[in-house]
Amino acid sequence: MHDNVMLAFAMTMLAGLSTGIGSAMAFFTKRTSTRFLSASLGFSAGVMIYVSFVELLEIARANLGAALGATRGDWCTAGGFFGGILVIALIDRIVPSYENPHEARSIEEMSSPAGDKKLMRMGLLTALAIGIHNFPEGMATFAAALSDPKIGVSVAVAIAIHNIPEGIAVSVPVFFATGSRGKAFWLSFLSGLAEPLGALIGYLILRSYLGPTVNGLLLASVAGVMVFISLDELFPTARKYGRGHLAIYGLVAGMAVMALSLLLL
Repeated sequence: MHDNVMLAFAMTMLAGLSTGIGSAMAFFTKRTSTRFLSASLGFSAGVMIYVSFVELLEIARANLGAALGATRGDWCTAGGFFGGILVIALIDRIVPSYENPHEARSIEEMSSPAGDKKLMRMGLLTALAIGIHNFPEGMATFAAALSDPKIGVSVAVAIAIHNIPEGIAVSVPVFFATGSRGKAFWLSFLSGLAEPLGALIGYLILRSYLGPTVNGLLLASVAGVMVFISLDELFPTARKYGRGHLAIYGLVAGMAVMALSLLLL
């Protein structure tokens, strides 16, 4: 059990810190690879949606059915799923729309002159907003990895891809305001620490209660969180990068790769 916890935490840490990749991309490339981001974000959404409906909800239903009976288990699975959606939707509502961290941004914006205090505030609020968003995402990655390391790897990769444009979203306005690549990179990088922090806090709160019922409710909630993230953030962001067909191709490819991995591994 201890080994599984450490592995799950390591996956969550790597997924969270991938925000730094987006920030690094902003500093070491000249142009935004819209085709790459569009396809990658679609792929990430496909992985999350498929694993949520095909694997996580089935595991949650089996656990809750064994603990509570088939009928109550089904009701609790549905309740956990929509409860997860409600939690992440409420978190999303506290972020003002004009400072939403999931608004697509381009690396080309880095060429703008420094010195705008309003943009610095926007960058700081975006970093804070991403940190708040990353709490449940960290718990989602951690819970999936704790349930099954194979599923955890897929979810961690999907979350990591999802975090790359978030790194750009933080670093662009901070660099625009300060002219400092270092400040922009480290603020972006640190915002990703909220994911392992969310996983740690969630584990410390729930570890005394872990069992079939709590595990089932947690996995159902995780499925709800990931479906909401996919439909509300990932796929719309993929389309905002201007590559609609690539986004849907990436979505289907993500589902196909996830299906093959579950069938073959």
